[in-house]
This record gives sequence, C-alpha cells and structure tokens, in this order.
Amino acid sequence: MNRRIWLCADDYGISPGVNRAIRDLIEKRRLNATSAMVVGPAIGRDEANALKAAAGTNPRCAIGLHVTLTAPFRPLTMHFRPVEGGLFLPHTKLLRRGLMGRLDSEVVHTELMVQFTTFAELFGRPPDFVDGHQHVQLFPGVRKAFLAAVKEAAPDAWIRQCGRDRPWVQRLDSPKAFVLDALSAQFRKLATRAGLTFNPAFAGAYDFSSEPDFGPLMRQFLQGMPEAGVVMCHPGIVDEVLISLDPLTVQREHEYAFLGGDQFFPLLTANQATLD
Repeated sequence: MNRRIWLCADDYGISPGVNRAIRDLIEKRRLNATSAMVVGPAIGRDEANALKAAAGTNPRCAIGLHVTLTAPFRPLTMHFRPVEGGLFLPHTKLLRRGLMGRLDSEVVHTELMVQFTTFAELFGRPPDFVDGHQHVQLFPGVRKAFLAAVKEAAPDAWIRQCGRDRPWVQRLDSPKAFVLDALSAQFRKLATRAGLTFNPAFAGAYDFSSEPDFGPLMRQFLQGMPEAGVVMCHPGIVDEVLISLDPLTVQREHEYAFLGGDQFFPLLTANQATLD
C-alpha cells in the first residue's frame, strides 16, 4: 500500500521568487505542505491570499508556520534578546547560547506568540503544523518555549521533529543528520509530555553548498519513509531579494526543476509513496 507522506517546502515568504515556485508546485500537486515565515520580506495579505488560493486547488495541502529566530531576519517584538544590529543571531550563535543556558525562554515565548498571532491575522486561522527555520524549534532554550507556544496558540497542529531511525554508520556519515537526531530525541520526549503530535520521521537535510544532483537525494529521502513522515525541500526561483538574504540560491532552482519534472511522480510510485 502507498504511504502518504508530507513533502513540505520551507521558507514561503522569504522572496517573491520562492513564493511563486512553491505556489506553482502546490497547484501541480507536487507539494502537499509549505510553511510560511511571517518575518520574511515577501509575506503580507496579498502573498497569503495567493497561497490560500493555490492550496484551495489542492485540498490535501497544509499551510504551517515557519518559526524564525535567526539572522538575517528581525524580531517582531521590541525587546527580544539576544540580537546583533537589530537582527536575530546567526543560527550557530543561537545554538551555542542555548547549549550554554543563556537564552531567556520567556522572551523567546513572547516572540513566538507574536509570530503565531501574525500568522492567524494573515491566513485567518491557526497553522496546520509548525516547524522552525534552520531547525530552531529543536534548540535548547527554544524548544520548551516553542512547545508552550504551540500548546497555547495551535494545540491541534502537528509539529516537526527532525530525527529518523537509521543505522549508526549512516548517522556518522552525515554530521548534520547526526546533530538533528540528537536534538530531536529530547524534543520528542518534551512534545510527548506536552501531548503534542509530531511526525514519525524526517528527511531532507543535506549540504546545500555542494550543489549535488537533487534526484538521487530525493530517492534517498523517500526510501523507507513511513506514513506521515516529512520530507523537507526548498524549491524556488532566484531573485534579488533571495540573494540578499540567503546563501541557498541556485540549489533552490535545481529542486524546483526536479519536483516539477517528469521523474518526480515515477520516483514516488517506485517508493510506494503518495502526496494525496
């Protein structure tokens, strides 16, 4: 039997080109989830309405909140700390602060609640699911505030954890996946204690800077993915706004081309996976 998975495009709202690519793939039923960053420069009433219209053509499509706490974006709350030059910290510095116990959970919770409120104002409802830009929801010092905010603002939403059962040798071959597995183990325990639902497995993390062929990567992501597992992706059309904000540029177009191309649906079928 086919397993229904979530293929989720992150970063809706980061740039007009990324938004257009995501809406196009949703309308073609090549995505069934996307998460919106409400602190992005390309989010507003018009972009939210355009996304809702695209999702309306694909009734299985979920729209989530992409919680954002890292540079080069700005907090929505005036008194958020720590910041550098008015911007959130880079993700490595935020993780370091969290590991050292130097993040104020109450301040983080306040920022997250404003992001939930902004999402509800734009889309007219709470998010279907909640995840985090650069996986910040997993960070020490963030995760408890994140879970409390979800419980308060969107208790029926599912949340993204980023771990997956795999042989230890495969974990060691991918340092990024190893770190995500380790952070996700504690996150799952806390989420279970809070009574929140999360995905059973996750894939999609890779070294974006090496610009690998996305087809073989997607084949690897889909192998053994269980029902309701999440595969993260970042399709997009490169524009000046994206270039000014994010180093992940050309690879977004590679992902967009593959997901919109002829090889994608046969690959789903070969792995007994479906988005419907």
